[in-house]
Amino acid sequence: MENSKIDCFKCRHLYITWDKNFPYGCKAMKFKTKNLPSKVVRQSSDMECLKFEKKKTGTKTA
Repeated sequence: MENSKIDCFKCRHLYITWDKNFPYGCKAMKFKTKNLPSKVVRQSSDMECLKFEKKKTGTKTA
């Protein structure tokens, strides 16, 4: 099985938990996991994550 093309670190739904056994979480799908959520979705459904939303990046002005 190929690696997921989705980069959870660029997704607005990814969060880091305090749970050392399940350090990654997905707010959109409401689960915590040991691996990146996109990888779990790919392994479970054989599809790419459909909830991916790119993080909005703000621009700072001086």
